[in-house]
Amino acid sequence: MTALDLSSPVAVVGTGTMGQGIAQVALVAGHPVRLYDAAPGRARQAADAIGARLDRLVEKERLTAAERDAARARLRPVEELTGLAGCSLVVEAILERLDVKQELFRALEDVVPDDCLLATNTSSLSVTAIGGALRLPGRFVGLHFFNPAPLLPLVEVVSGFATDVTCATRAYETARAWGKTPVACADTPGFIVNRVARPFYAEAFAVYESQGADPATIDAVLRECGGFRMGAFELTDLIGQDVNESVTRSVWQSFFQDVRFTPSLAQRRLVESGRLGRKTGRGWYDHGEGAERPEPHTAEPARPPAYVVAEGDLGPASELLAMIREAGIEVREEDEDNGTRLVLPGGGQLVLADGQTSVEFRDVVYFDLALDYRRATRVALSHASNTSPVTVAEATGLFQALGKHVSVIGDVPGMIVARTVARIIDLAVDAVAKGVATEDDIDTAMRLGVNYPLGPLEWSRRLGGGWACSVLDNLHECDPSGRYAPSLALYRHAYASDLREGSA
Repeated sequence: MTALDLSSPVAVVGTGTMGQGIAQVALVAGHPVRLYDAAPGRARQAADAIGARLDRLVEKERLTAAERDAARARLRPVEELTGLAGCSLVVEAILERLDVKQELFRALEDVVPDDCLLATNTSSLSVTAIGGALRLPGRFVGLHFFNPAPLLPLVEVVSGFATDVTCATRAYETARAWGKTPVACADTPGFIVNRVARPFYAEAFAVYESQGADPATIDAVLRECGGFRMGAFELTDLIGQDVNESVTRSVWQSFFQDVRFTPSLAQRRLVESGRLGRKTGRGWYDHGEGAERPEPHTAEPARPPAYVVAEGDLGPASELLAMIREAGIEVREEDEDNGTRLVLPGGGQLVLADGQTSVEFRDVVYFDLALDYRRATRVALSHASNTSPVTVAEATGLFQALGKHVSVIGDVPGMIVARTVARIIDLAVDAVAKGVATEDDIDTAMRLGVNYPLGPLEWSRRLGGGWACSVLDNLHECDPSGRYAPSLALYRHAYASDLREGSA
């Protein structure tokens, strides 16, 4: 099944920011495009706004003047739904209410031909439920673009329970013909991105709620250590706290209030207070004119240790040994069957975050997972209240000698990056096992949809198949609510990885 022919008219219903963006994408690809909005005059205003954006593309030399003029000639606003007759694809981008969308598509079925593809851009509602109201639900599919649609490449192509494979394939190929990167997924709450991304926000908020660290420090660690483009607090301020919290709540409710998706009470209070982020001038941060951005907690300079003793394999942090040597600090290596730590001159231990807390052990400082310890500019440390100050100082000085800023946070199991990555991997592995999408499509979706530095499955392979399972097992012991219990799919993933490594 091939993409829609460029001569085929495409309609967009709903002319807000997303609707205009989708219309622009189809228009620039070469289709005749019709715009409809239930509010009188809105379609004409949207056409004018799209025309102005085409002018800017010409100014930036991304379109020629002739291409712009041709695109404008193909764009037609209509004032009645009947004006969409003869279209080959209709994409809906209206209010996120099931009854309103169902009513629209029932009306569209009386207007468009039976071979017209009908698509919804919903991000939170069930494609199956919307399509269930139709006479021909097989031609109904989800086409979930990401905002801004003309710039972001990802499109989730969502098959509802009744969607015909040929229709989903045509929608997929059409999105690709438009220059997008489509990924195929089943109709599940949150689809791929909004399902797998929940822990990125949830774990940051959980660390904050447990008084582990302030928002500025958590964001800095996620960016400068974890390699994420933005931290959870600054990103939700950009998205809008109400929007982000609404998606979280929708996914949680759709999964029958599964504890893994439980919304944040702190974020709920923020929304209730009207502090919605940049659009209201204040969210987690003050975005008012002249407001200063709070600085992350950064430890004062400390003297580095003269040497460290490496016991066992540091696993994902093994690169640290070469870096420590390069910094002029002696590394003494000892083989230990159960050792995965650095022993400091004062006798204290430095251990990679594993989901446990320092209070369970004598004189231990944990350090957080980094995407790349060489490129990381910040590392977080955590310790119990009874940890020796000498151990804390030596651990701090060690990472400072490697050129890192050090943020000392509370004794939070799994710290910040480690617990976040472990949970993202778990949800991704679980989604693959349940047929939501392929490993490649999930990795592509998370890299392109939310700018993750690595796809979750790729991250898992780098860390070792059993890493996330081990971290979550330990977190589950600390918090047996079920939030951190590894999925059965992750246990199987870890076991299969052990078998592969054992046969290598």
